[in-house]
Amino acid sequence: MIIGIAADHAGFELKEQLLKLLKDAGHQVTDYGAKAFDAADDYPDVVLPLAQAVSKGEVERGIAVCGSGVGVSVAANKVPGVRASLITETYSAHQGVEHDDMNLLCIGGRVIGPMLMWEIIEAYLKANYIGGGRFERRLDKLKAIEHNYLKS
Repeated sequence: MIIGIAADHAGFELKEQLLKLLKDAGHQVTDYGAKAFDAADDYPDVVLPLAQAVSKGEVERGIAVCGSGVGVSVAANKVPGVRASLITETYSAHQGVEHDDMNLLCIGGRVIGPMLMWEIIEAYLKANYIGGGRFERRLDKLKAIEHNYLKS
């Protein structure tokens, strides 16, 4: 799978570990930054290039890390076509993809440990959107909301 990853200073060390784990698991990974630790960086600056890549289909899935995961989630969801969620356990990691076509996983580098983080990522990457019926109807409604806001 082609995956994009990004992190601010609070998630930088974990991002570096995740890059290796993802590549070792056979994924093609693009690092959207930060490329070096900078204690003064801001999460919108590092997550925007990743969110744009997800929106354009340049990567199949995205992973964003900040201190809590909240900031990158809020910022990523400003980009049309991105369905980002802060996830703290494995059920929502796969259910978010299966039911809601989540395409950008947000995690908090300061609130969960690396082992749980990896389990969440594995659940997220193994999941597939179910589609059809109620799931498609709901996704269509989200797309309509985005479209209507973009027009106004």
